[in-house]
Amino acid sequence: MLKQLSVKNYILIDELDIRLEKGLGIITGETGAGKSIILGALGLMLGQRADVGELLDKKKKCIIEGVFDVRAYQMETFFEEKELDYADECTIRREINPEGKSRAFVNDTPVNLTTLKELSSRLVDIHSQHESLLLGNRSFQLNVLDAYAGNQDLLKSYKLNFTSWKQAEKAYLTLLNEEAKSKSDFDYLNFQFNEISALKLKEGEQVSLESEQQKLEHGEEIVEQLNRSVMLIRDGDENVVAQLSLVHQLLHGIKKFDDQFETQSNRLQSVLIELKDIHAELEDAIGKLQLDPKRLEQVNERLSFIYNLQKKHRLQTIEELLQFEDELSQKLQRISSFEDEILRLKKEVDDKKSKLLKSGNALTTSRKKAIPALEKEVTQQLSELAMPHAVIRIALIEENENIFTTDGMEKIQFLFSANKGGDFKELAKVASGGEMSRLMLCIKSIMARLTAMPTVIFDEIDTGISGETAARVGAILKQMAKDHQVLAITHLPQIAAKGNTHFLVYKEVKKSTTRSQLRILNEEERLNEIARMLSGEVLTNAALDNARVLLSQ
Repeated sequence: MLKQLSVKNYILIDELDIRLEKGLGIITGETGAGKSIILGALGLMLGQRADVGELLDKKKKCIIEGVFDVRAYQMETFFEEKELDYADECTIRREINPEGKSRAFVNDTPVNLTTLKELSSRLVDIHSQHESLLLGNRSFQLNVLDAYAGNQDLLKSYKLNFTSWKQAEKAYLTLLNEEAKSKSDFDYLNFQFNEISALKLKEGEQVSLESEQQKLEHGEEIVEQLNRSVMLIRDGDENVVAQLSLVHQLLHGIKKFDDQFETQSNRLQSVLIELKDIHAELEDAIGKLQLDPKRLEQVNERLSFIYNLQKKHRLQTIEELLQFEDELSQKLQRISSFEDEILRLKKEVDDKKSKLLKSGNALTTSRKKAIPALEKEVTQQLSELAMPHAVIRIALIEENENIFTTDGMEKIQFLFSANKGGDFKELAKVASGGEMSRLMLCIKSIMARLTAMPTVIFDEIDTGISGETAARVGAILKQMAKDHQVLAITHLPQIAAKGNTHFLVYKEVKKSTTRSQLRILNEEERLNEIARMLSGEVLTNAALDNARVLLSQ
């Protein structure tokens, strides 16, 4: 339950601190006094969209904070899942700075709005005037029926099976589309693969062929230069070996006179040995080098094939061509294996659909079973709210077994007749505003009981009612307040008199400023406020007597 609400710098509220109790809390005040501002502050704290225009002083930040007693609601698991510190008293704080940025905190830990809304939905249910329109919403109607039937586990199982089936069906349909497209591409892919495969390419082949091509194209020049090199080294009249040999002999002859000449003579001997080896290798290279125009033609032709394929596929190397060939092979294999994969996925879809159908039938059966009791309870409460001939009927329109939605296998309709013997028609089309308000009150009282909602807030649930009906509405609110904290904003004295505590919202004008204030009324103030609601600003004895009667009931 909400124990305390603090509001600072919000619209017409400078600073407000409200302590709340169990039971039925009533909020009254003249039109425009600021009741909707209090509700707006609550909504903002619970996760509604923030607006910098809501700041009273545009230079200061707005802070709205609520303290909730959550001991009785087994919320430890929720706090653990959200990595929040648990405490029996949970503090929610929302701040809006002058730049319009908002922050939210739970027990002083920053949280995002999604977490804040998820938590607040477990703590507070706010019913405003426009929310009665939800009665015509099919999803809301199903939620009411499922809550009444206790279908939480059945619905969770159905939704899990529905998601699993949809995912399998998506994979199956995607594969069918891929198969259809791939079949049309098969011949082209196969042609590309065969074109590359026929070359039997090898890694490094291109580099090797280009090197061989260079040798074959410049063979004559290479032979000529090699012959000349061989002759200069050893075969000519003034070859290098002969010249160095002469130098070696000269140094050898004088080495006895100085050690350095012996060292130089030895080094020169090494050079001669290396030079003779080079000469032998060059002669060997001349012998092995073949001027083969036919081989050059073969090399050029193969390189031409390779270059054309690289250009065609916008690739640079043989390695890239080989990778592309592998990719083509995998695609062709996948196309060839589509049939087996499609059969496997089709079986998976059928199996998951069978599970979905089973869980859907269980959900439908449970819903059907709960309908008579829900119809009876709502109809009985409508009778207590001065609608003795009003009857509600809940119709489930079953689809064929091939149609599933996220909520089940059927559509729902709330049908309504306000008059004895009248035709049943869709609720949203025939119920008046007052009838919708009373219907929503009936359903809210049932839902609050079933969901163990700590705090329920009604904003003008009294729309379209008066007199004895208002007293009965108040009685239902008081009954709800035995198990829940209920706050009701009302204009009707019959409802206000049922409260355990009574708050007054009023405007306070000081000099050039207007502020909204809220305070709890003592017994005498409460009597006067209810009398004012009966007679207006002038409190008559009759109004005071009437107020006493209402308070004593």
